[in-house]
Amino acid sequence: MDATVDQAAGQFELNADQRAIQEMAAAFAGDRVAPNALEWDKKRYFPSDVVRETGALGLGGIYVRDDVGGSGLGRMDAVLIFEALARACPAFSAFISIHNMAAWMIDVFGDDDQRQRFLPKITSMEWLASYALTEPSAGSDAAALKTRAVRGPGNGADYTLNGTKQFISGAGDNDVYVVMARTGEDGPKGVSTFVIPKDAPGLKFGALESKMGWHMQPTRQVIFEDCKVPAENRLSAEGMGFRIAMAGLDGGRLNIAACSLGGAQSALDKALQCASERQAFGQAIDRFQSMQFKLADMETELQASRIFLYAAASKLDAKAHDAGKWSAMAKRFVTDTGFKIANDALQVFGGYGYLHDYGVEKLVRDLRVHQILEGTNEIMRVIVARHLIGR
Repeated sequence: MDATVDQAAGQFELNADQRAIQEMAAAFAGDRVAPNALEWDKKRYFPSDVVRETGALGLGGIYVRDDVGGSGLGRMDAVLIFEALARACPAFSAFISIHNMAAWMIDVFGDDDQRQRFLPKITSMEWLASYALTEPSAGSDAAALKTRAVRGPGNGADYTLNGTKQFISGAGDNDVYVVMARTGEDGPKGVSTFVIPKDAPGLKFGALESKMGWHMQPTRQVIFEDCKVPAENRLSAEGMGFRIAMAGLDGGRLNIAACSLGGAQSALDKALQCASERQAFGQAIDRFQSMQFKLADMETELQASRIFLYAAASKLDAKAHDAGKWSAMAKRFVTDTGFKIANDALQVFGGYGYLHDYGVEKLVRDLRVHQILEGTNEIMRVIVARHLIGR
């Protein structure tokens, strides 16, 4: 394990199992992801075969219970895994994160029948899972979602869904979708959650989105046109969907912060190597004090982010009363800082940083979206402020 990572991890007394998990994820990323990441990005290729390989490592259900094939690990363990994967490719790591968020929701809020029906194939990565909350007109204001699920007459009747979800990772390629839809009144109390297989009648997908970053992930709209969903596929009671979505996002925010952290570490590693090799005015540029100061600031900001994130993960594992606030703070701080470090690394490279072959511009593009998804960083500030002023 990298010495700088080891120092920060030591603040939280990682045990031998956690270190082994981290090293396993890093070894897989170094062997199967890093050598291919630039090519996947360039060709906008979704490596579903490599994604599915993570199932054998227990990464398809990191914090899902073991009776359905999950690894039964904690949030701190997950942060270590996503950080390690993201050093090879933040987009790959984030895809695994989203799959795990959907799996966790089924594990925690599903009944035993639902857990046994869906999770063994999800945790093994035979089925890949997506999370579908955002809509074209309901992003930050998630409680305003319009996708509606109407139940037919009679006890146990199916639901019919109509509406559109936007910016869904894995849409069209993934096998299962955890979907938030309105079953009742306007606002958060009228939302319910459904697990919908890809082959559900009336489930369609939009065109592949052309994005700034995350090129190895497919992103499309998920479209419901009189989509039939059995009542037995609803998670928990009607009206619980918004609570389920928000509970999932606490962990998702830590995961995406971990993806930023791993990407930022990769950017700093590249910057250090470049600064030691690139010549200007007859010497390596890391001999100039201005460059030394830049590198020192990048390292300081990276370590502050790592300690902050590990502390937030420890809070969520402990079910601390303020874990939600810490998740929001860590997500905001680490994703903002991670993008800044990647952007600073590009500057160290000069014009070469703008070229695809060096991998730095990919990190800048991939990390930029982390400040938007899983709740924008403006919304993270709203969450923190509400905790502070008691609203």
